[in-house]
Amino acid sequence: MKQTHVFRMIRRRAAHVGIAPDRICCHSFRATGITIYLRNGGDLATAQTIAGHASINTTRQFYDHTDNAVLKNEIERIRI
Repeated sequence: MKQTHVFRMIRRRAAHVGIAPDRICCHSFRATGITIYLRNGGDLATAQTIAGHASINTTRQFYDHTDNAVLKNEIERIRI
Protein backbone atom coordinates (compact mmCIF):
# COMPACT_ATOMS: atom_id res chain seq x y z
CA MET A 1 0.00 0.00 0.00
CA LYS A 2 1.37 3.41 -0.91
CA GLN A 3 2.04 5.97 1.79
CA THR A 4 -0.36 8.45 0.18
CA HIS A 5 -3.19 5.88 0.35
CA VAL A 6 -2.51 5.26 4.05
CA PHE A 7 -2.47 8.99 4.69
CA ARG A 8 -5.81 9.51 2.93
CA MET A 9 -7.37 6.59 4.81
CA ILE A 10 -6.23 8.01 8.16
CA ARG A 11 -7.61 11.43 7.31
CA ARG A 12 -10.98 10.00 6.21
CA ARG A 13 -11.33 7.96 9.39
CA ALA A 14 -10.26 10.87 11.56
CA ALA A 15 -12.88 13.09 9.94
CA HIS A 16 -15.47 10.35 10.43
CA VAL A 17 -14.95 10.33 14.21
CA GLY A 18 -14.74 14.10 14.51
CA ILE A 19 -10.97 14.62 14.59
CA ALA A 20 -9.88 17.48 12.37
CA PRO A 21 -8.06 15.79 9.47
CA ASP A 22 -5.33 18.42 9.51
CA ARG A 23 -4.52 17.48 13.14
CA ILE A 24 -3.53 13.86 12.47
CA CYS A 25 -1.04 12.05 10.27
CA CYS A 26 0.78 8.72 10.04
CA HIS A 27 3.31 9.98 12.58
CA SER A 28 0.50 10.41 15.13
CA PHE A 29 0.23 6.63 15.45
CA ARG A 30 3.99 6.23 15.80
CA ALA A 31 4.15 8.89 18.51
CA THR A 32 1.16 7.46 20.35
CA GLY A 33 2.53 3.92 20.24
CA ILE A 34 5.95 4.89 21.58
CA THR A 35 4.47 7.14 24.28
CA ILE A 36 2.10 4.40 25.47
CA TYR A 37 4.96 1.89 25.42
CA LEU A 38 6.94 4.13 27.78
CA ARG A 39 3.94 4.85 30.04
CA ASN A 40 3.46 1.11 30.44
CA GLY A 41 6.99 0.72 31.76
CA GLY A 42 8.82 0.23 28.48
CA ASP A 43 12.56 0.80 28.36
CA LEU A 44 13.77 4.13 26.95
CA ALA A 45 16.61 2.46 25.02
CA THR A 46 14.13 0.09 23.36
CA ALA A 47 11.87 3.05 22.55
CA GLN A 48 14.90 4.70 20.92
CA THR A 49 15.35 1.62 18.73
CA ILE A 50 11.66 1.53 17.82
CA ALA A 51 11.75 5.24 16.92
CA GLY A 52 15.00 4.88 14.99
CA HIS A 53 16.62 7.79 16.78
CA ALA A 54 20.40 8.14 16.82
CA SER A 55 20.30 9.81 20.23
CA ILE A 56 18.40 8.65 23.29
CA ASN A 57 17.98 12.34 24.17
CA THR A 58 15.76 12.80 21.11
CA THR A 59 13.54 9.92 22.23
CA ARG A 60 13.41 11.32 25.77
CA GLN A 61 12.55 14.81 24.52
CA PHE A 62 9.68 13.79 22.26
CA TYR A 63 8.17 10.71 23.91
CA ASP A 64 9.16 10.33 27.56
CA HIS A 65 6.56 12.27 29.50
CA THR A 66 6.86 10.23 32.71
CA ASP A 67 8.33 13.20 34.62
CA ASN A 68 5.33 15.29 33.55
CA ALA A 69 2.93 12.66 34.93
CA VAL A 70 4.74 12.63 38.27
CA LEU A 71 4.77 16.41 38.40
CA LYS A 72 1.05 16.56 37.56
CA ASN A 73 0.23 14.08 40.34
CA GLU A 74 2.20 16.17 42.82
CA ILE A 75 0.66 19.46 41.69
CA GLU A 76 -2.81 17.97 42.10
CA ARG A 77 -2.06 17.57 45.81
CA ILE A 78 -2.31 21.33 46.18
CA ARG A 79 -5.73 22.14 47.58
CA ILE A 80 -6.90 25.68 48.10
